[in-house]
Amino acid sequence: MSVRNLHYFFSPRSVAVIGASARPGSVGATVLANVVGGGFKGQVWPVNPKYTELAGLPVARDVAGLPQAPELAVICTPAATVPAIVAMLGARGCKAAVVLSAGLDADAGGGRTLRQAMLDAARPYLLRILGPNCVGLLVPEAGLNASFAPVAALPGRLAFLSQSGALVTAVLDWARERRIGFSSFVSLGDGSDVDFGDLLDWLAADPGTDAILLYAESVRQARKFMSAARGAARAKPTIIVKAGRVAEAAHAAFSHTGALAGSDLVYDAALRRAGMLRVYSTGELFDAVAVLAQPRRPAGPRLAILTNGGGPGVMATDALVRGGGSLAPLGPATLARLSANLPPTWSHGNPVDVIGDAPVERYRLALQALLEEADADAVLLIHAPTAIVPAADIARALLPLLRAAGKPVLCCWLGGASVAQARSLCLDAGVPLFDTPEEAVRAFLQLADYQRNQHLLTQAPPAGRPAPADREAARARIAGLLAQGVTTVSEADAKAILAAYGIPVVATETARDAAAALAAARRIGFPVALKILSPDIAHKTDVGGVVLDLAGEAELAQALEAMLARVRAARPQARLAGFTVQAMARRPRAHELIAGMSVDPVFGPVVLFGQGGVAVEVTADQAVALPPLNRVLAADLVGRTRAARLLAGYRDVPRADLDALYEVLVRIGEMAAGLPELVELDINPLLADADGVVALDARMRLAPVPAGQDPLARLAILPYPAELERRVDSALGPLLLRPIRPEDAPAHVAFFHGLSQEDVHYRMFGMMRELSAAQLARFTQIDYAREMAFIATRKAASGADETLGVARMQADPDNIAGEFAIAVRSDLKGKGLGLILMACLLDYCRARGLATLRGTALAGNVRMHGLARACGFELRATADGTVEMTLALLSHAAPPAAPPS
Repeated sequence: MSVRNLHYFFSPRSVAVIGASARPGSVGATVLANVVGGGFKGQVWPVNPKYTELAGLPVARDVAGLPQAPELAVICTPAATVPAIVAMLGARGCKAAVVLSAGLDADAGGGRTLRQAMLDAARPYLLRILGPNCVGLLVPEAGLNASFAPVAALPGRLAFLSQSGALVTAVLDWARERRIGFSSFVSLGDGSDVDFGDLLDWLAADPGTDAILLYAESVRQARKFMSAARGAARAKPTIIVKAGRVAEAAHAAFSHTGALAGSDLVYDAALRRAGMLRVYSTGELFDAVAVLAQPRRPAGPRLAILTNGGGPGVMATDALVRGGGSLAPLGPATLARLSANLPPTWSHGNPVDVIGDAPVERYRLALQALLEEADADAVLLIHAPTAIVPAADIARALLPLLRAAGKPVLCCWLGGASVAQARSLCLDAGVPLFDTPEEAVRAFLQLADYQRNQHLLTQAPPAGRPAPADREAARARIAGLLAQGVTTVSEADAKAILAAYGIPVVATETARDAAAALAAARRIGFPVALKILSPDIAHKTDVGGVVLDLAGEAELAQALEAMLARVRAARPQARLAGFTVQAMARRPRAHELIAGMSVDPVFGPVVLFGQGGVAVEVTADQAVALPPLNRVLAADLVGRTRAARLLAGYRDVPRADLDALYEVLVRIGEMAAGLPELVELDINPLLADADGVVALDARMRLAPVPAGQDPLARLAILPYPAELERRVDSALGPLLLRPIRPEDAPAHVAFFHGLSQEDVHYRMFGMMRELSAAQLARFTQIDYAREMAFIATRKAASGADETLGVARMQADPDNIAGEFAIAVRSDLKGKGLGLILMACLLDYCRARGLATLRGTALAGNVRMHGLARACGFELRATADGTVEMTLALLSHAAPPAAPPS
């Protein structure tokens, strides 16, 4: 389930409090008092067989005694009673219940817990459960306080979701003091039914919510969460504090990659990929709440600081630079303007120190100058109390500028009672307020980080695709190894699989004994490297199992004998399978890197990159990303490591071939998606220099995929579905119909320019001459788990792919209904391309089990009306001048294969 029936939580017309009580301090009494006292305008029905009246309301003995089915029920009864109550509520027609009760992990009999019995009771009726073990929810605009929180939430436009009940009450108390309001405040508790994914989907479409804040301790159903998080973060700012940063996956691993890709690194990668902002403490969470309560966002990381004291300005500057931000450069016009209005002793730069004796007008002129400085992305106002001018007078004079500012302004009124009135004035005006300069700077940097994450979502990778991987060769080799019971892959086999995916490797052979090793070296050519081959030795250098730069047969023979002696002494129980012989790669200026893949228990496969070599754990310079990757995402992955600065070149070391490196990371992502048996990959070292990249050493671990399991089940983000490509003959010649991908962005721009203004108007319901970067990303970087866009392509005269038409479908989170849209290049109309695209889209929608497909067209778009009728849609004119097109997919045959005559 997902958003089905969630509206009953947020806008119910009636609420039943099951277990309502008069006992002071009880949950039942508190919830009833909150529901009645919160201003809820609907019906409130207490339920408890011990009472006939509570809070002036008649009390029903049980669910059967209610006058009608409640739209929302709040259950405050002991855990053992919950499954039966849920069953009765479902039978009465209730569609939403908040279960505050804890202890549902207890045995219910028949091999089920009380929790499972509760879910089983709700499922036949599509009754949605929030909780159990939660504080409840608050919807201030509706006057709904269905919780046992000690204070109510103020109305506002922030949504807050939390897995921690204690944090719910703390944030409510903190936010009320600062006059921050909420559109909804939800405690998920155990999240047995309604979870983060469901609520993110709901709130992303909620017109009353401007930003979403989450406190999370764990995530389940990673793909559902990622789809919902990506959709929500594209729609509005979404900020999360993820608790539990200690790596849950810390253990002795098969490879460096497995040991390094700890779970918190993966959470970082997942949240970044979704476009969310992660914060790391409740203090930062509160800062984020304060900043998100106002709508302005910084365009970048450049901050202008206005202060009446040098010390606070220096403190703010230190925090800003340490956090990755920068002081905004002040242009000549701004400097001249400030010099004309400030004393000669002013700081003549950023931070702008207006001196401790500054009167009100000096503050106002300085703030106005900084607000109009184009290179300042935001302004921080710091005031330390003085005996010259009351802080409240300064605040009153600045409030008109603060309210009208076109960029974020953060205020820090240092002190206590002497600045209390100034702080209160700012709070009343909705200006973000902070106790210290460091807190204010941290909040600004959070905003800047969020903007960077959002910018990453809109970047389009370059057009063109490299030669496809030989996936079948890789799969055949893996199948052969597994058939032999091999799960720890030899270096030679690992490199063969890498080579099948286009990753450069050095020539490598395995040898069972010394004679075979000498023969392999002759074939490869000296100099060579020699390595021990053993399924029991993960890190060969630790036991003397690696010798480099062997120039001839005599050296190799000597090295073979000595290596066997060292390894047998160090690891006498290890099974020795022979040796690996490989060509020496003479690249003295190459950087030693690590690249690989492991499987996270929550988010599935992740790609890792960082500094490599034998000291990889010591350097601790790694970053991870969720596959699939493209060039933009690979570049971001590399850029999050210290190694990126080395790869950019320094002194007489030239810049490494970063494009070749990005391609390796993209290919590893393809392996994660295309080779479901691959559970761990370690390329270390991966050499990178100006001449390209090459894998010197590689390790792999395999595991069979259980029979009947979807090979893509482990992926949090679905990869490009190449299996949906189809070639068709048309009046335009042979065409390739395929899903759209991020690399199609340049061709999509050209396609848009090939639409007439009339067609743009019909497609977009408005006039538009260019696609914004965000629109282009939204059209080409789609979530294959929830949407599909098929494009018709052919080769242009230039040899590049050109897009001729596109048919799109966006499924609802429940995969019941979808919305479609279609566009064909204006000069190609009337040639049957629209019908071909619609046939492809309808085949796909039926295959994924959609029940209904809908679309909306303007009344004048008669070509679209005709196409829809030809495909079996029912058309209905609406009062707003549009035409609704609806097709019940499960009861209609496929559309005709050719346009009607």
